Amino acid sequence: MTLNEYQELAQRTSNPALTQEEHLLNAMLGLAGETGECCDLVKKGLYQDGREIGDKLFDELSDVMWYIAEAAAAMGWSMDAIAEHNIEKLRRRYPEGFSADRSLHREVNS
Repeated sequence: MTLNEYQELAQRTSNPALTQEEHLLNAMLGLAGETGECCDLVKKGLYQDGREIGDKLFDELSDVMWYIAEAAAAMGWSMDAIAEHNIEKLRRRYPEGFSADRSLHREVNS
């Protein structure tokens, strides 16, 4: 499945009654909530009960992806285009692959 195929299928479960602005706000608030759940899982697994987080984290990350697709659709962007943009940005930022030095000493907008 491509990211665009995912986005199209995910949009089947988006509320058609919302305005573009409401779709975007729903996506941003949903992203904040779901990433918080991911962080909470890791925190509890590491520092509280030591439970295995893999399956639950997998599930929560899929929710994060839904909200990213929702935000992209609200803005009229494809998931493939967003992914391609990020890879190009990473290529400019780290042309030889990750470098701790480059990560510490890079231009703010790169």
